[in-house]
This record gives sequence, C-alpha cells and structure tokens, in this order.
Amino acid sequence: MTPAEPLPSRILIYGVYGSGKTTLAVRLSRLLGIAWRPVDDLTWEPGWREVPMRIQRERIAELCRRKSWILDGAYRDWLDIPMASADLIVALDFGRWLTMRRLLRRTARLVSTGETICNGNRETLSSVLSTESIILWHLGSFGRKRRRMRQWATDSPGPRVLLFRTPEELDAWVAGLPVSSAEAGPRRR
Repeated sequence: MTPAEPLPSRILIYGVYGSGKTTLAVRLSRLLGIAWRPVDDLTWEPGWREVPMRIQRERIAELCRRKSWILDGAYRDWLDIPMASADLIVALDFGRWLTMRRLLRRTARLVSTGETICNGNRETLSSVLSTESIILWHLGSFGRKRRRMRQWATDSPGPRVLLFRTPEELDAWVAGLPVSSAEAGPRRR
C-alpha cells in the first residue's frame, strides 16, 4: 500500500488451512485498530455441530454490514457476502508443504494441550484420524483454493487482491503498514 492509497477497513484474509489466516488477522487487527472475527466462531457450535447454512449466511452478512472488519477466512457457501463488501483480499498462496507442516504442528499442539477453539470445541486424536479431519480438508481443498486465489490476483472479482507466495513477502508488506493509534492488542467481536 502506498501513502496515497487509503487504508482498507474491510479485509478478507483467504488461504488454505495452515496458511496463517488467524495469525495475520490478529496482527492486522493490532496494527490497523480494526476488529477481527474468527470465522470458525460463526460457523461451529459446541460439539462440532455446524451452524445451519442459512444462519451462517445471516451472521456473515451482519458482520459485513459493519463499517470495518477483518475476517480470517471464508467458506465457499457464503464467500459471495464478504466479496461484495471487502476493500481488500489478502491471499496467502503459500506452498503445500509449508502449510501442511504448520497445520500438523498446530493440530498436534491442540490435541496435546486440549486447548479449546471455536466455541469450546477441541481437536482430538479421533477427529484428526476421522474422515472429517482438517488434514484431509487441507489435502482436498489446496488446489481449488490456490487456483481461486491466483484467478483473483489475475482478474479481481471486485476488491483489490494482494497475493503473497511466501511468508517473507507477507511480512514485508505488514512491516510497511502504518500503525494505528488504537494499537492495544487484537480486537475480537
């Protein structure tokens, strides 16, 4: 972003599982003073019960009507909603092995610590080994998400798209962002 460009206030972070979407959302929230919302909190209820799609769409639409927001991902069935109001898409097009390594490390930590995520849910060894495993989701969605991000970068569907192929490229961009006077830590809503 150049000094002449206005800072975005509605940011969609998009990438494969393990690309660092939530980590980036926290960083941008802190730097820009914009509240972020973990997508998984809007889409999963306790006991890993998926929120019905109609309600997911309503929740995302309500959030996207706000003046500013950061979303750490978007699911295919409601991707159209943030795409219609985002100022910026930050696309994390990192390699398969890097993202898989990060995902495995994160999943191992969550299983071993029992840390709660998205509305009190926990990753367990049985969930990791199931047909609904986040590891399998990564393998099954990697190519599709990569093609989508690269298409957006070539022919934007509306909002500006910044495509980062390495964490170093991303870090350089983040380092160049102006710091908000509201920098006090990530703001969750």
